[in-house]
Amino acid sequence: MNHLQEASLNHVRSMGLLNDGLGLTPEMTRRNLIWVVAKVKVQVDRYPCWGDVVQVDTWISESGKNGIQRDWLILDPNSGETLVTATSVLVLMNKSTRKLSKFPGEVRGELEPFIMEHEPILDNGSEKLRKLSVHTSDFVQTGLTPRWNDLDVNQHVNNVKYVRWILENCPPSISSSHELFDITLEYRKECEMNNMLMSLTAVCGHEIIGSSMRTMVECDHTLLLEDGTEIVRGRTIWRPNPSN
Repeated sequence: MNHLQEASLNHVRSMGLLNDGLGLTPEMTRRNLIWVVAKVKVQVDRYPCWGDVVQVDTWISESGKNGIQRDWLILDPNSGETLVTATSVLVLMNKSTRKLSKFPGEVRGELEPFIMEHEPILDNGSEKLRKLSVHTSDFVQTGLTPRWNDLDVNQHVNNVKYVRWILENCPPSISSSHELFDITLEYRKECEMNNMLMSLTAVCGHEIIGSSMRTMVECDHTLLLEDGTEIVRGRTIWRPNPSN
């Protein structure tokens, strides 16, 4: 995830829109608009080994009427093999009201020179994620609190931290015998420095792979504030670790 974020910042810098890491166009600044991530999906074909050099390609395309899609490919620069495929949807939010905004034509015009016409590299729209409660979860971790270095430039919890909270609540019986193949996250609400959260996980499916009788495991996840407000919905798919 850190590689994806760094590639995005480098791309924004090359577009001349770095603006303190926010990627704001002049019209967005005038309208007090910022980007927020609505959804992320990552699939890992093969994990690179320690010390490997990788290449990260990224681009943006349109996503409906009110969003922008950012895609990434992490490649082996020597063989051209795709290691990781990822996609995200970003929408506009008013920085003062914290409400989502329609996509002004003026902003779209500013971004048009950089928007590519590209077929979706992953299906990021049809998957419905369910909300968990303490009663529908197999594993519950409470008392999660952000630290100052978990915050992004908007002073809200960085997306990478959500991934860590989710993965840390996966049962050791899965993480010790399997490796993460697919993760999908839907961001529902912002999380700030003084919030306290709980991480919920439910093991919701097993799929036998071929004749090996080894199983893929699927888990649902939810991050909640103490008052029950939903922050993130997620789903992870785990494949058997080839080293086991």
